[in-house]
Amino acid sequence: MSARIIDGVALAAKIREEVAVRATELTAKGTKPGLAVILVGENPASAVYVRNKVTACEKAGIASVKETYPADITEDALLARIRALNDNPSIHGILVQLPLPAHIDAHKVIETIAAEKDVDGFHVSNAGLLMTGNPLFRPCTPYGVMKMLESENVNLWGAVACVIGASNIVGKPMAMMLLAKGATVTLCNSKTRDMAAHTRMADVLVVATGRARMITGDMIKPGAVVIDVGINRQEDGKLCGDVDFDSAREVASAITPVPGGVGPMTIAMLLVNTVEAAERASTQPQ
Repeated sequence: MSARIIDGVALAAKIREEVAVRATELTAKGTKPGLAVILVGENPASAVYVRNKVTACEKAGIASVKETYPADITEDALLARIRALNDNPSIHGILVQLPLPAHIDAHKVIETIAAEKDVDGFHVSNAGLLMTGNPLFRPCTPYGVMKMLESENVNLWGAVACVIGASNIVGKPMAMMLLAKGATVTLCNSKTRDMAAHTRMADVLVVATGRARMITGDMIKPGAVVIDVGINRQEDGKLCGDVDFDSAREVASAITPVPGGVGPMTIAMLLVNTVEAAERASTQPQ
């Protein structure tokens, strides 16, 4: 058996087209969706991510404001700039690219972003709403994973799901979203004993550890759907995921590639969240 490849590039393109239609309709009614992206320092990977996000916004008809600051900007100055964007009615979403320099408290930065403009879905109030099953914004990467599962018609009701990695950005919200769809969820972390015992039970396996090829084919239940969130650069410069793709695809029924899987979906869902924020703002009394 060779697994069906879940094409994140094609699905993301379809979602971006839908976003563009919604953005055009909003703009025609007098509200052009706007996203502010803040980059602090000169991290090359962060610069690439920001450039990709800005480009995606422009193609979807979303106004993008990119603000770049030196690594030595003070925390107070950065927070003041975020507060100004909170008060700007033409900005509907605010994203601060992580990681931040060590002298800046990332938690404080995230909490300063107005919850209604927190299109990353990281604000504590949005995390709490997700926990209660009534999210304002869903974090973009797990949101994208859910769209991929939906596109594959994966029935999560009563399914056994296993999430490897318990970060606030992917693992924890991923578990909450799967739970909300009726799955029985195991959330594993670096201290989990006998991880393979958990992964071999999973109908749906989502891996987000940052450890190259950590999950091998013999750790996967035959016929499982495998979603690889990881992206790692090898010594030869090529990218690979947290799942050993070659061995896993011989066991799974469907699998995401790296690259070309979850990555494109993350940006697509950021656009969705930004348009949703603008739609909400357009219905608020001025």
